[in-house]
Amino acid sequence: MEWMAWTPITAAFFGAVALVLAGMTIWELSSACVERRGFLPIATTRGDRLFIGLLVSAYVHLLVVGVTDWSLWVASALSLVWLLVVMRWG
Repeated sequence: MEWMAWTPITAAFFGAVALVLAGMTIWELSSACVERRGFLPIATTRGDRLFIGLLVSAYVHLLVVGVTDWSLWVASALSLVWLLVVMRWG
């Protein structure tokens, strides 16, 4: 049986996701949000936008890595920009 290799980059990624989820939980407990409409075709809450943003960011990252010969840093930057756009204006 092989185990996942926990490199420092892998640990940092999952640590960042855990921090984002913890931060969103604290934010939600301190000030409840209301649904709003942005450029997404549905009314969403902060949690909805986080989920949609993370999901699409993963697909953007895979698309850039699979279709182009750009650096992983470029793919990561594009994914992060998309996540921030969805969280702010989605």
